[in-house]
Amino acid sequence: MRQPSKIQEIEPEKLLAERINGWAAMLGFFAAVGAYLTTGQIIPGVV
Repeated sequence: MRQPSKIQEIEPEKLLAERINGWAAMLGFFAAVGAYLTTGQIIPGVV
């Protein structure tokens, strides 16, 4: 016989933190792509 699955509640603070972390990661990624497209270097100023 199957036991009912336990549903875990996710704290709202963790959801907000993960969303902000995702936005920051996307911003960093697009900044890196933009820097690469404009300068041709992955890290501008470093050979």
